Amino acid sequence: MTETTVFLGLSDKPEALSLKYANRHGLISGATGTGKTVSLQIIAEGLSAAGVPVFVADVKGDLSGLAEPVEMKDFLTARAEKIGLDPYEPKGFPVCFWDLFGKQGHPIRATVSEMGPLLLARLLDLNATQEGVLTLAFRLADDEKLLLLDLKDLRSLLVDVAERAKELSAEYGHVSRASVGAIQRRLLALEEQGAEEFFGEPALDLMDFLRTDNEGAGIINILAADKLMQTPKLYATFLLWLLSELFEELPEIGDPEKPKLVFFFDEAHLLFDEAPKALLEKVEQVVRLIRSKGVGVFFVTQNPLDVPDSVSSQLGNRVQHALRAYTPREQRVVKAAADTFRPNPAFDTLDVITQLGIGEALVSTLESKGAPGVVQRTLIRPPCSRMGPLTDAERKTVLRYSDMADKYDEMVDRESAYEILKERAGKRAEEEEKAREKEAKKKTSKPKTTRRRSNRQTVSEAAFKTAARTLARELVRGVLGSLKRR
Repeated sequence: MTETTVFLGLSDKPEALSLKYANRHGLISGATGTGKTVSLQIIAEGLSAAGVPVFVADVKGDLSGLAEPVEMKDFLTARAEKIGLDPYEPKGFPVCFWDLFGKQGHPIRATVSEMGPLLLARLLDLNATQEGVLTLAFRLADDEKLLLLDLKDLRSLLVDVAERAKELSAEYGHVSRASVGAIQRRLLALEEQGAEEFFGEPALDLMDFLRTDNEGAGIINILAADKLMQTPKLYATFLLWLLSELFEELPEIGDPEKPKLVFFFDEAHLLFDEAPKALLEKVEQVVRLIRSKGVGVFFVTQNPLDVPDSVSSQLGNRVQHALRAYTPREQRVVKAAADTFRPNPAFDTLDVITQLGIGEALVSTLESKGAPGVVQRTLIRPPCSRMGPLTDAERKTVLRYSDMADKYDEMVDRESAYEILKERAGKRAEEEEKAREKEAKKKTSKPKTTRRRSNRQTVSEAAFKTAARTLARELVRGVLGSLKRR
């Protein structure tokens, strides 16, 4: 380990990830049980030690062990001695636990407005027509300055859209009541999965992911994702939202000497499975451009083909663990993985991928001027932190002393679209009641032919609403439709 590199292991020479090129993204792949989690763990350790904050989704719970020193065992010390890792000392790292459901970490929340219609449509699995109605609803909320903070705000807005369908169709395009109903049913199903815990305030401040401790070590932000993986679409949409927020909020800094944050996306196939072409194009754009914000993204997956070519071509740092090749499809996967590496004349990459043992990997990292290095068969170094999860008592201790508790643990419910629309509906009902009473008095006191009432807006009313909407359109949405904070 040096001030400019993260030591990964030993081939015929030390293999390391250069901090200068850690924002050029990467891929960790391999079959189950071949050592992907340990590779992720040691990279997170090295980045933290170098003062780089990390975000990682803990799908199996094992990564919580980063907070505690490893239990020294013979096979670990033997590995350290074999690769020349001296000194090899147990060490815990500064961690912060997060959880969308608020059970195993501090709650992570986003407002519905910040999520935006594009990502929410994917989360709800809407078709094109339904997505169009949802986009219309968000536009109406922006125009009328209605805050969409949680799911009850969105439900209230959809009721308002349905009741004003005729009026809104004239200005925004056709509003299908059937589509509104379908969206409402999908929202109900989403709530049954516990997603209402995610939407609300206080919303996540991204700067809280970019912290270091008092000694300058980068905080490792660990998202408890074992329960979240039971709702894979919510998991993928949340991480994609987080990535897009980082892209929108962080300033351009070019190529720094070390990243501002490194983001690990485990079970990466969930991001790309069944994603529409328009969304894939947006993901490709974000991955390509977020490098200049100082953010590195590592995808972690069993099958390297899970990552589309347009994204895979941007992943300069690669750690490939063993793959199996029993079927024709698996053989194609192995060949494709081998072809992504710069060949090493000392061995056949295609053969070696299937022969790697546990804790071995083919490693290729970016070298001088960002050129990919020749692939090397590498013995991965042992971790300094615990291999395995914390106990419940240990996790609670970490949470008890976290300075994020006061900021995020209690939910806040301020006035938003739900309260405003409820008040508006109450006033409308009151006015209609007064109008009926007045009409009844007219009929009893002096019957006469009444002129047909018109629902059409006056010229002044229309002009006022147009001006209000023009002002409201100053709200800006980002590349994935999420609301930019100003």
